[in-house]
Amino acid sequence: MELARENELKLVAKDIRKKVIEMIGYLGVGHIGGSMSIVEVLTILYYKYLNIDPENPLKEDRDLFVLSKGHSGPALYATLASKGFFPEDWLKTLNQGGTRLPSHVDRNKTPGVDMTAGSLGQGLSAAVGMALGSRLSNINNRVYCIIGDGESNEGQIWEAAMAAAQFKLSNLIVFTDYNKMQIDGYLHEIMNIEDITSKWLSFGWYVQRINGHCFQSLDFAIERALNEKCRPSMIILDTIKGKGFSPGEGKVDSHNMTFDIKVAEKAIEDLERIQ
Repeated sequence: MELARENELKLVAKDIRKKVIEMIGYLGVGHIGGSMSIVEVLTILYYKYLNIDPENPLKEDRDLFVLSKGHSGPALYATLASKGFFPEDWLKTLNQGGTRLPSHVDRNKTPGVDMTAGSLGQGLSAAVGMALGSRLSNINNRVYCIIGDGESNEGQIWEAAMAAAQFKLSNLIVFTDYNKMQIDGYLHEIMNIEDITSKWLSFGWYVQRINGHCFQSLDFAIERALNEKCRPSMIILDTIKGKGFSPGEGKVDSHNMTFDIKVAEKAIEDLERIQ
């Protein structure tokens, strides 16, 4: 990736982070931690890789994206708004009465959302079904999915992993947001999923593990996944929960955090200084 392109993506990511902080600040509470840890991967997908059209969000041959860890919806909403899927004014209505931006993503409410988030673990199964469906329908597209590391405690994740390998779904690229924390504490204390790389390899996937906040690493990993012709791809993202949100960065309690617009404004000032 050229330096100019990388710098452009960094500016986009910073803007998305500001939007996430602001919208949760307006509401007063929200899933800031897991939203902030996936900003870079959303940025590079929506600004470089996804075949999508905000003017025609349901076009048949579009690439599909599933946010299995649906509580991180604020990050997806900020990204979709920045791409023009809906007016940015909607962001101030997050999870309020009559909103089209509920706490967990809903394809029936929000333009650009391809799959509603249900119980944790279900999104990957949906993504597997989408990828298989595209193949059966001779649609030449890709299905991308982000799962959580805490979500990976769910047995359904591993059932879906087996199915994807069984059907050799090379049109499926999945990312694990490996920030190593979940709602109840540190992942290794609750249900350790290491060695996570070996686990996915043993399930028959093409696996890479990278710095999830580095655009160069993301770009290289996605290109390699796109060139994989026989297996589904897993890209494990080493990330920091709450990345860029000064009151909650690297903290377990950022999973669902209470803060007001004044705290949000101060955090945005901090973000401007450090990045």
